[in-house]
Parts: sequence; C-alpha cells; structure tokens
Amino acid sequence: MNTTVNHNLAKLLISCPEKPGIISTVTNFLLEHKANIVHFDQHTTDPQAGKFFMRIEFDLEDFDSSFEKLEQDLHVLAQNYALDWTLSSKKQMKRMAIFVSKADHALMELIWRWKSKEIEVEIPMVISNHADLKEVVEGYGIPYYHIPMIKEKKEDAEQKALELLEGKVDFIVLARYMQILSPNFISKFPNQIINIHHSFLPAFVGANPYVRAFNRGVKLIGATAHYVTNDLDEGPIIEQDVQRINHRYTAEDLKIAGRHVERRVLAEAVSWHVEDKVIVHGNKTIVFA
Repeated sequence: MNTTVNHNLAKLLISCPEKPGIISTVTNFLLEHKANIVHFDQHTTDPQAGKFFMRIEFDLEDFDSSFEKLEQDLHVLAQNYALDWTLSSKKQMKRMAIFVSKADHALMELIWRWKSKEIEVEIPMVISNHADLKEVVEGYGIPYYHIPMIKEKKEDAEQKALELLEGKVDFIVLARYMQILSPNFISKFPNQIINIHHSFLPAFVGANPYVRAFNRGVKLIGATAHYVTNDLDEGPIIEQDVQRINHRYTAEDLKIAGRHVERRVLAEAVSWHVEDKVIVHGNKTIVFA
C-alpha cells in the first residue's frame, strides 16, 4: 500500500440542481485557479430535472495561498449556480471520536487501520459507558473517558460527552456503543455520526439477536453502517455486507461471523467518510467509492 500523503491534494464535493454546463463551469473554475484534476466522479438522479452530484480531487500549486483564494471564490460560484459544496485537503486531517461499550472488535479494527495509516485521521478520544477497554485503548496513546450511562442521569452524561467533544472532533463513530443518543446530541453532529448494526435487524430486535436469528434458521447475516438520525437505525446507509451461513453454524458461530462483517463494513464506511467520498441526499447517500 502506498501511504505517501500528497499534502497539495484537495477534494471538492458538489450537489446542485441538474442543468447543462455544470461540469464545464466547475472544471474551468478549477483550471483558472491552476488546479490539476486527479480524479473526477459524477452522478445525476435525472438528466432533465434531477439532482447532480460531483466529487473532484485536484492538485494545487502554491497550495496555501491558492487554496484560500479558491475557497473564497467558491462562495461566489455557489451563489450563482445554487451549489452546495464542501472543500477539504490532506492538510486538514479529520478528528474522529469513537464511542464504545464493552465489545472491542469494531473499535480495534478502527484503531488498527488508524495505526497503519489506512484511515488517515486523528483520534483525540474514545468515550465509553464502561471502563473495560480503558487499558487497551490508552496503550495506543489514545485518551479514554469513562462516562457511566445511568438512565435517570442520561442527559448529564451526554452533556459531559459534549463538553469533551466540543472543538476537538469533526465526527463520531459508534463502534458498538449500546446506547441511544438523544435528538439534542445528534443535532450537534448532523450527518457526522456513523453507527454499525446487524443488517438483519429490526427483524430480530431486542436482546440476543444472534440467538434469535439462529432459532429462525437464517441463511444470511450481515451488517449495515449508516449515519445516525433521530429515527433509530433508519439513517442514510453508507455501506452494507453479508455473509452466507448454514445449518452447521451455532449461535456462537453467528456471533463470530457477525463480528467479522461488522468490522469490515464499519471500517469501509469510516474510510469513505474520511476521504470525502460520501454525499448525503435525503435519506440516501451517494458514495463515490
């Protein structure tokens, strides 16, 4: 794997009403700012009257001054063409907080990929409602905060978490965090909280989903990574995957297989989010992966 970081690389995400000339307008705009396009992806929901989506990676000369000027001029371009846009660069590494309970498989997958620079982020903190994983997380030099989640004091616990997060993170990953976040908390990070759960839910809601799936004799298990909204487990889906199983699998086998799928799916979703490959469109996502 090539882990060389091009610090002159920038990424531009655009969504706007479909109309002729958008691609030409944007690419000419980048050319005027001496940007060399490296990757270009696009999608439209309807070529006549739909929504248009675009992702462009480009290299900039004299990056610091060029990037600032380009960002300023984008505001004008956006007003003239009704563009929604985000601009980022490798010099602005995203900061990811991880929320976890007791299960460590999804958490450790993220830490391993962070450690190997497969996911290029900063991890300012891990927050948990249990102290079980404190030693292993701090062994990687990552601050670990134990905030007990007591039903009668849930609002206070969330407020403590928000105080820790304020100004220090760009997005949050729920790596099997077994608590439901309040609408107030979610509103602070719109489309910036990623969750992982079993893809066969809500068919097997409640306790012991793998035991119930085993009793039902399922033939596929899987996982879904999605952005968190106020509608539980119904936010925009980023990535999904499944694994075929058979009658020889015990309930414990299902748990093990499920953990493997969850780790893979969550890591892919986080990677795409970090690389600015995801645009949210209503309750769906456009993923340029």
